[in-house]
Amino acid sequence: MLGRPRKFDENGAREVAMQLFWAKGYEATSLSNLLAAMGISKSSFYQTFESKHTLFEQCLNQYRDILVSTMSEGLANAPTPMMFIKHALVDVANDTNDPLGRRGCLMMNTASEFSQRDSNIARCVEAGIQATKDIFLQAVKAAQADGDISSNTRADILADYLVTVVSGLKSQVKAGASRKQIINTAEFSVRTLQEMA
Repeated sequence: MLGRPRKFDENGAREVAMQLFWAKGYEATSLSNLLAAMGISKSSFYQTFESKHTLFEQCLNQYRDILVSTMSEGLANAPTPMMFIKHALVDVANDTNDPLGRRGCLMMNTASEFSQRDSNIARCVEAGIQATKDIFLQAVKAAQADGDISSNTRADILADYLVTVVSGLKSQVKAGASRKQIINTAEFSVRTLQEMA
């Protein structure tokens, strides 16, 4: 026998949940918070998402997919790979003007909240970080081919460096750093990358 048809936008509800988890963290987001924000009943929640934990995993994967799509589009549309790298760092400063931007990075927030105590969540976080690194790796290799970055340092090491810098910048924004502080650090990091022998 078929169940009752779902009368809500599942993707839209998941987006709302992602924003709530991003703002509050996993533990601080209660089921009642989720139900109120998503506008669904408890039975619809469990029928569709199974559990808060399963929904959170889905939200992490959705966040990763959005991040990858945004970065891939940015790399494809940038005048040069080096400009993409610069903007990826400097544009973090825009988060200082947006209360939502002050939330930091959902992946890194989750890594801090969970550490390694949940293997499924750890895999989601690892996949998100790896996806970001893969795009930076493409950009670094292309910038090295253009002669904008030295080829003396392995591209994968530089990609790891960029992931670390961006994560650090977003953490600084979350901690209350000013726009000027973020721009100064981002520009210094770009110069360091270009000056590596």
